Amino acid sequence: MDILSKFSLDGRVALVTGAAYGIGFAIAEALAGAGAKIAFNCRNHENLEKALAAYREKGIEAKGYIADVTKEDQITELVGKIKSDLGGIDILVNNAGIIKRIPMLEMTPEDFRQVVDIDLVGPFLCAKAVIPGMIEKGHGKIINICSMMSELGRETVSAYAAAKGGLKMLTRNICSEYGGVISPRRRQPLSGNVSRMEVVIRSISLLSPKPRRRVGVRRKI
Repeated sequence: MDILSKFSLDGRVALVTGAAYGIGFAIAEALAGAGAKIAFNCRNHENLEKALAAYREKGIEAKGYIADVTKEDQITELVGKIKSDLGGIDILVNNAGIIKRIPMLEMTPEDFRQVVDIDLVGPFLCAKAVIPGMIEKGHGKIINICSMMSELGRETVSAYAAAKGGLKMLTRNICSEYGGVISPRRRQPLSGNVSRMEVVIRSISLLSPKPRRRVGVRRKI
């Protein structure tokens, strides 16, 4: 049996932010291929119409909405509309993001804040908006799209690296507050007085480097 045939998202509702094109579109297409109902957001009607046409060409009945991920009122309204149109959100993919390649000394505070707002504050607001519904349903998946830059600094991407590093830690914090952390070493949700919701949060990033044990003779001082 094909391994993909064992993976079904039939009946699940997935919100993929920034999925009008690029990586987000590819993620939404894959989720739809597994049976999920797709919702996505854009910041303007022109991109929304182009995206809807692209989804139709792929045979995907996606629902598109106008919403800015940095505006809490718009995200709250977005989640409410999706619930009304498709049902409660089962999967959130925080994909929306931008990068500005500007040397730090030449970057304005406005440019820095814009990157952080979209790449870090946006995922925070989206997660905050969907988690109550996931708690109510008793399950949920939140996927935050991080980057190698969450681990490796590089010239001209100070804002992006800072935002993605913050997103990685936000991911871990959501895990500790609201769900079970699934990792190669721990595949069962945390037990005890945690929420009854099982939130699986996978940060697409390099794993944190583990401390190395020093091998050799210890010198007494």
